[in-house]
Amino acid sequence: MVDEEKNITYDVFETDMGWVAIVGGDYGILRVSLPELSPESSLDAVQPEVNVAEHVPEDYVAARKLIIAYCSGEKVDLTCIPIDTRKVSLFFKNAWNACRSIPPGETRSYAWLAGKAGNVKAARGAGQAMARNKLALLVPCHRVVASNGALHGFGGDGLPLKAQLLQMEANR
Repeated sequence: MVDEEKNITYDVFETDMGWVAIVGGDYGILRVSLPELSPESSLDAVQPEVNVAEHVPEDYVAARKLIIAYCSGEKVDLTCIPIDTRKVSLFFKNAWNACRSIPPGETRSYAWLAGKAGNVKAARGAGQAMARNKLALLVPCHRVVASNGALHGFGGDGLPLKAQLLQMEANR
């Protein structure tokens, strides 16, 4: 049984790429938005967790500093920000951890991710793990591409952002 979260807090802040909302608790970050046009849209992106969270910006000083630096194009390591994977399957947890190991500016295929997650035949499952990723900047699913190198996933309309993030990382 998964422990229920007791102290859920959030912050919302502006970066060079847009507004980012972050929600976390005692076991790490639960949800992070991609950069959005407004604080309201970034908060909408971290539903439903933000609905039961208290606004406590001081809980996110270190994470906020790293995410702002990342979004301004600086080379930072976002893997030091703890994430809460208690409510996901072992395959998803393994896929998310493998995704976090992909170096910035590099890409790996869904098949590679599936193998790292424990099932070389589960490329579609790896795709689902990325599609259900609630921690987009911290689990950098933009670094996962189709086997032929084509950009895929990222919510369809998000492909330009995926390309922008990859280009930004490659230029560092």
